[in-house]
Amino acid sequence: MKAAIIGGTGYGSAELIRLINKHPILEVGTVISNSQAGTRFSDVYPHLTNINEKPMESFDAKKISEENEIVFLATPSGVSSKLIPLLVETGIICIDLSGDLRIRSGSEYKKWYKKEPAKEQYINQAVYGLSEIYEDDIKSASLIANPGCYPTATLLGLLPLLKMNIADYKSIIIDAKSGVSGAGRGLSLTSHYAEINENIRAYKLGGHQHIPEIEQVLQDESGVPFTVTFTTHLVPMTRGIMCTMYVNLNEQISTEDITEQYKQFYNGKPFVRIRPEGTYPSTKEVLGSNYCDIGLHVDNRTGRLTIVSVIDNLVKGASGQAIQNANLINGWDIRTGLLDIPVYP
Repeated sequence: MKAAIIGGTGYGSAELIRLINKHPILEVGTVISNSQAGTRFSDVYPHLTNINEKPMESFDAKKISEENEIVFLATPSGVSSKLIPLLVETGIICIDLSGDLRIRSGSEYKKWYKKEPAKEQYINQAVYGLSEIYEDDIKSASLIANPGCYPTATLLGLLPLLKMNIADYKSIIIDAKSGVSGAGRGLSLTSHYAEINENIRAYKLGGHQHIPEIEQVLQDESGVPFTVTFTTHLVPMTRGIMCTMYVNLNEQISTEDITEQYKQFYNGKPFVRIRPEGTYPSTKEVLGSNYCDIGLHVDNRTGRLTIVSVIDNLVKGASGQAIQNANLINGWDIRTGLLDIPVYP
């Protein structure tokens, strides 16, 4: 099956090519970059020399659908909302890695993303692609809103807790840290080497665009309104996200018991690994892989649960989850093309 990639010069596209290259069924088809049409992909990313030498092309929905059977949109927010109507009309399967279809409310999207929202009919058609939670819906979908990187780590860490009904949901605090690749390949002062090296910076306090996405899913799954405190930090590493979450418990439970319930919740979900009691994951332990590793600790002294959730932001937080969703849509084993062992050290 040939897969088109739109947004050819970003890290998400390069990671899609790496993953598709190992996939036994998917094959890289058309790579779209209006800004660098005619340029070989390997000229932009020399590490892909002899792996992908195809010249990139300009966007043409009809040509994309004639030459490919599925398309991944690894574009900045505000771009895919304009392209998806043209692609959907052709009948091709679309997996959108941007944030344009994640927020159901157009006014909320405009408030948080500062851009015009997608048309309501496409927002309503899109299935939120958190693979472990919405597997059945994804299987029958043709338009996927791939989750954001921070929401993936956060939601996989919090959603089992909702099913236990033992926590004060109003108390949730999310302390999130990301490597610099999460900011994309574009140049900016905050990702400049001299600014990020030997430094850690909190950013977008109270205003991060992933807040409404997280709250929307938590509300969907709990049936009650949700607001969370969500603070993001940029740390001097290339890849990785760690979300450390704190929530007050309204009844006593041991770390052993809550760990066992998390294991049961993710039973049969091969990409979520629950750490044994007393051990906690680090970002390097999932580097280059599609795993989400979760560690748990109940502090009986404070009555508070700490959840540590780590992912590779470019894999499970973006391109890997997109491939996982493509596997689900096509009825393939969910692990197809995604069984890389994390790169360590």
